Amino acid sequence: MNSYHAALWSDSSSSDDDTRDSGVLACFGQSDLITTMSDRLDVLTGSCVQIPCSFDIPDLHKDTFNSAILTSGVWIKENPNFRECPDRVIFNSSETVNRYQGKITGNMSQKICTTVFFNVTTNYTNKYYFRIESQPFRATDTEKSVYIDVGDLPSSPIITVSGEVKEGTPVSLNCSAVAPCPEHPPELTWILPTQFTTENQLQENSDQTKSVLSTVTFTPSYLHHEKNITCTAVYPVGTSNKTAEHNMMLNVSFSPKDTLASISPADPVLVGSCVNLTCSSTANPPVTNFTWFQISEGKRTQVASGQSYTLNVTSGNGELYYCEAINSHGCGKSNEVQLAIKGQEEPVNPKVFEIVGKTLGLIFLFSLIVFSAWRRRTSRLTTGFDMTDRSQGLNSPVGTVCSNQATVGRGNQ
Repeated sequence: MNSYHAALWSDSSSSDDDTRDSGVLACFGQSDLITTMSDRLDVLTGSCVQIPCSFDIPDLHKDTFNSAILTSGVWIKENPNFRECPDRVIFNSSETVNRYQGKITGNMSQKICTTVFFNVTTNYTNKYYFRIESQPFRATDTEKSVYIDVGDLPSSPIITVSGEVKEGTPVSLNCSAVAPCPEHPPELTWILPTQFTTENQLQENSDQTKSVLSTVTFTPSYLHHEKNITCTAVYPVGTSNKTAEHNMMLNVSFSPKDTLASISPADPVLVGSCVNLTCSSTANPPVTNFTWFQISEGKRTQVASGQSYTLNVTSGNGELYYCEAINSHGCGKSNEVQLAIKGQEEPVNPKVFEIVGKTLGLIFLFSLIVFSAWRRRTSRLTTGFDMTDRSQGLNSPVGTVCSNQATVGRGNQ
């Protein structure tokens, strides 16, 4: 028996003895055909699946394989034993009718066996082996298979961040989604809490599978910290779509913001009592150091460190205080607060009295002008009435008028 026949697996022309010898050689790790393909492919029901595939011939059989001769590709489901399970053959490129609708898109003469199956169903879920048939060489790779998992829901896209997300610095986020059917790749869309630009492309992975990559670029601010972003993959399947999404919370690094100094108690206190000053701030990473400063006569002096500062009130504690919060990205300065000490409340500003006095003076002057105008008008009206009465009294005395009216009355009778 020659070594060629002993090395062939499932050669249809070999004898039963040849097959048994081939099995013995396989136990010692010798392979007649070496294929390269993915371990697993996740596929959507009703869509297509592309199986990236390439093969090579071991040195032992290179002289017997002639790439110039038409080579057929065969896919076997579940069991690679071609002779014992011929019904497991689901596709043969030399046949016009196959159990699975598909085609080999790779160039077999260049040892590329990439294959596409269409309209896959859940019954396609299984592992598959590849076989080549070329005169006089025929062999199956029994050690390598691809597992195809067919489901109704697409795999979720994956979001990755390139570098640190820092306020004020442009950053790029990547979203990738598998494209098991490159003829109908998914469409990727983003939801972000700010304006952005996107760039999409179909790319080939290290295992020769395809995926869609979407890159979004934006400039984050501290207001975007802990805000959600979403990448959605929309897969066209027939006349409908199937979607999957990935949500991620932004982690934005920023210097201390909204730094605030507060004093407790806020009401005026007696000399000798204690007050507590507290500094608060929002920062990522958190504030590493708080520092307190006193402003007296325009001079700034550091007086304490720590988020809280407790001091004993003396007669000279009426100065201003503020704090600074620091982290690895910068610092933030708070507002200024002032102690209120009983008995030492700040007198009212003299300008206040000046403003109030001027206001009252203007109101009084305006009232006087209005009153004077009213008096003058009232006086003129009264004088006019008197002159009219006197004029009527001289020409037609009231008594005479009444007498005349009475006389006329008697004449009519």
